Amino acid sequence: MVQMMQNVHLAPETDEDDLYSGYNDYNPTYDTEELENDTAFQQAVRTSHGRRPPSKTSLASSMGRPMTGAIQDGVTRPMTAVRAAGFTKGALRGSAFDPLGQSWGPAPPLEARSEDSPEEKIRQLEKKVNELVEESCIANSCGDLKLALEKAKDAGRKERVLVRQREQVTRPENINLDLTYSVLFNLASQYSANEMYAEALNTYQVIVKNKMFSNAGRLKVNMGNIYLKQRNYSKAIKFYRMALDQIPSVHKEMRIKIMQNIGVTFIKTGQYSDAISSFEHIMSMAPNLKAGFNLILSYFAIGDREKMKKSFQKLIAVPLEIDEDDKYISPSDDPHTNLVIEAIKNDHLRQMERERKTMAEKYIMTAAKLIAPVIETSFAVGYDWCVEVVKASQYVELANDLEINKAITYLRQKDFNQAVETLKMFEKKDSRVKSAAATNLSFLYYLENEFAQASSYADLAVNSDRYNPSALTNKGNTVFANGDYEKAAEFYKEALRNDCSCTEALYNIGLTYKKLNRLDEALDCFLKLHAILRNSAQVLYQIANVYELMEDPSQAMEWLMQLISVVPTDSRALSKLGGLYDSEGDKSQAFQYYYESYRYFPSNIEVIEWLGAYYIDTQFCEKAIQYFERASLIQPTQVKWQLMVASCFRRSGNYQKALDTYKDIHRKFPENVECLRFLVRLCTDIGLKEVQEYATKLKRLEKMKEIREQRIKSGRDSSGCPRGRRDGSAGSDSGQNCSAGGKGERLSAQLRALPGTDEPYESSSNKEPDASYVDPLGPQIERPKTAAKKRMDEDDFADEELGDDLLPE
Repeated sequence: MVQMMQNVHLAPETDEDDLYSGYNDYNPTYDTEELENDTAFQQAVRTSHGRRPPSKTSLASSMGRPMTGAIQDGVTRPMTAVRAAGFTKGALRGSAFDPLGQSWGPAPPLEARSEDSPEEKIRQLEKKVNELVEESCIANSCGDLKLALEKAKDAGRKERVLVRQREQVTRPENINLDLTYSVLFNLASQYSANEMYAEALNTYQVIVKNKMFSNAGRLKVNMGNIYLKQRNYSKAIKFYRMALDQIPSVHKEMRIKIMQNIGVTFIKTGQYSDAISSFEHIMSMAPNLKAGFNLILSYFAIGDREKMKKSFQKLIAVPLEIDEDDKYISPSDDPHTNLVIEAIKNDHLRQMERERKTMAEKYIMTAAKLIAPVIETSFAVGYDWCVEVVKASQYVELANDLEINKAITYLRQKDFNQAVETLKMFEKKDSRVKSAAATNLSFLYYLENEFAQASSYADLAVNSDRYNPSALTNKGNTVFANGDYEKAAEFYKEALRNDCSCTEALYNIGLTYKKLNRLDEALDCFLKLHAILRNSAQVLYQIANVYELMEDPSQAMEWLMQLISVVPTDSRALSKLGGLYDSEGDKSQAFQYYYESYRYFPSNIEVIEWLGAYYIDTQFCEKAIQYFERASLIQPTQVKWQLMVASCFRRSGNYQKALDTYKDIHRKFPENVECLRFLVRLCTDIGLKEVQEYATKLKRLEKMKEIREQRIKSGRDSSGCPRGRRDGSAGSDSGQNCSAGGKGERLSAQLRALPGTDEPYESSSNKEPDASYVDPLGPQIERPKTAAKKRMDEDDFADEELGDDLLPE
C-alpha cells in the first residue's frame, strides 16, 4: 500500500495552468439553505434592487468557480470536464464562447448555376426526351396513333443528340442506357401500332443486337407477333422459339404464353400435330381456358373422337379461381356487413369474375356444339354425352342450355318435330329454363303461322317469368298478327320496361305505331333505335318510309342515301330512291338509281318498265328495246312487252324489223286486236299484199267483239239487274249480287279470254303473277321481329366459325 502511494503525485495547488481548479466548488446562489443569510437576496426581495443588472464584481464574488464557457484569466473554460478533440490551450485563449458560429457572420451567397455549362445542357435535354416519351405513350392510350408516332420519332432524334453531347463530355460508359432502351422500345411499339411493320422490325433488331441491353431477347416475342400479323408464320414460330430459349424457366407464366402463341401459329399453318404438342404441354403445366379450347379445335381438325372427349373433360376441369355467389349474400342483418356486401357486389373484382365466368361458359358451349355431332354415331347421342359431363362439373347450369342447343340443331336439320319434342321436355323444369324453352316454342310456331299455338306458349313463357322480355315480345307478336295493335304495343312496352336494351320490342313498337297511323311516335321509336343500332339497314329503311308517309320526300331521300351507304347493292332501296327523285321531277337522278337497281337485280319488272319508258321519252327507242325484250323473257305470256318491242322498232324507223316482230306476235297471240291493227297499218304503208288477209282477220275479231258485248248485255238483262248497270259490277245498293247465270254466265266466262276495248296490249286475261324480288327491306320488314336471340360463336384464336342459334336472351 505504501509502495502504491509512492507512485501517486498530487498536483500542487499553486499550478497556474490548472483549468479545473475549484471544480468541486459551486455557486452559492443555488444554496437554498443559506438564503436567509444571503444579504443580497434578502435586499432584492424587499426592494427593486434585484431588477438591476448585477455588476461584474458582485457576480464574480457570488460564484465559487467559473461558469462553463466563462473566461478566467484570458482562457475560456471548456464545456466538459474532458478536453474534446481539437481543443487546445493556445487556440482557446482569448476566444469567446460561440457554439453556433454566430460570430462568423452571414453565409456567402450560393454560386450561380451556369445554364451554358455542358452538364446543364445534357440534363435539360435528357428531361425533354423523357417528356416526349411520356407524351407519346399518352397519345397512344388516347387513340391518337399518328401523334404518338411523331412524339416517339422526336424523342429518338433528341436522344441521339444527347448521346453525342454526353460522349464529348464524359466517358462512353456513362451513357444512360435505360433512356436509350426506352426511346427505342417506344418507337418500335408506335411503328407497330401504326402498322408500319418493317420499321418496327428494324427498330426491334437494333435493340436485340445491342449486347449492352439486358433481357432484350424478350422483345423477340413482339417481333414474332408482327410476323404473325403479316401471316409470315414460319418466321413467327422461329422468333417465338428464340424468345422461349432466352427466357429462364423461372418465368413460368411468360413461357406458357409464348408456347400458346406457338400453338396458335401452328393451327393457322395447318400443322395440327405440332399445335397439339404445345397445347398438351400447357394443359399439363398450367391449364387455362384458351389452351383447352384450342386443343379441342386441333383434335377436331384431325378427327380424333376420343381425344376430343378427353380434351373437353380437361376444359371442364380448368379452375376458374373465382368466389362463389354465396359470398355476396348477407348472412345476417348487420348493417355494417350489408354495406360491405353492397360495396363489393359490383366492384371491379366482381366484374372481372363475371367476365371470366362468361368467357368460360362461352368456350364450353362452343366446344360442346362443335364436337357433339362428331364424337358419337349421331349428334343427339353426342349432345347427351356433353350434357352428362357438364352436369358432373362446376358448370351445372349450362346443361339446360346445351339441351336447348340440341333443339336448335334439330331445327337446322329441318327436323321440327324433334325440336318441338326436345323443347317440350323443359315444361317441368324450373321457371327460368321453362320460360326459355316456351319462348323458343312460341317463336317456332309463330314462324309456321300457327298463331294459336304461338300465343299459348308465349303465355306459358310469360307466366313462368314475367320479367322475360323475349317472352313478352313474342306475346306481342301473336297479338300483332291478330290485328290488335294497341294490345301488342302494351306488351312491347312492358318488355322495354323489363329490359331497356330489347331492340326487338322497340322496333316492333315502331311498326305498331305505323299500323295505327301514329307516325310521329313511330318515327321517335325508330330514331331511338337508330341511336342504338347505327348501321341497321332495317331501321334506316323504316325511318325513310315513315318520312315518306309523312310526305317529307327530302328527308326520306336523305335516309335512303344513308341506307345505300350501308347496303350499296340493295336493289329495292335503289329503286325506291329513284322513285322519289322521279316524283320530285329529277329524271336524271332517278335514272341513275333505277339503272343501279337494274344492274344489281335485272328482273324487277317495275324498274325495267321505267327504264324503257325513260328511253322512249328521251327519243332513244333503240336502247329501250333491250329492256322490253328482257321483260318479255320474264313474263312471256304478257303480250304488252312484245308489242312495246315492235313499237320501238317502228318509232326508230326500222319498219321491216317491226313488221317481223308484229307477225311473230300474231302467231303467238292470234286474237290480239292491237297487233292486227298495226299489221294492217304497216302493210298498207309498205304496200304488201298481206294487208287484205290481216284486214279480214281484224274485221272478224271486231265482229266477234260486238257479238260478245251483245251477249253480255242480254245476259245481264235476263238476270234482272237494272239496265243502267252494264259495267260488270256485282254489287247493288240493296246489297244484292247481279251476275250472269246459266248460259249467259258460261258465255261470259268463255269470252273473257278475248281482248277488251280498254286493254290494247293484252290478248288474254290469264295473267301470271309478276316476278318480283323479295328483298329483306321489302314486305318482310313489316313483320314484327321475334325475340329469338342470334348468337355467332367464333374462335378468337384459330378462326373457327360456328353457326347461329335461336336462344332467347
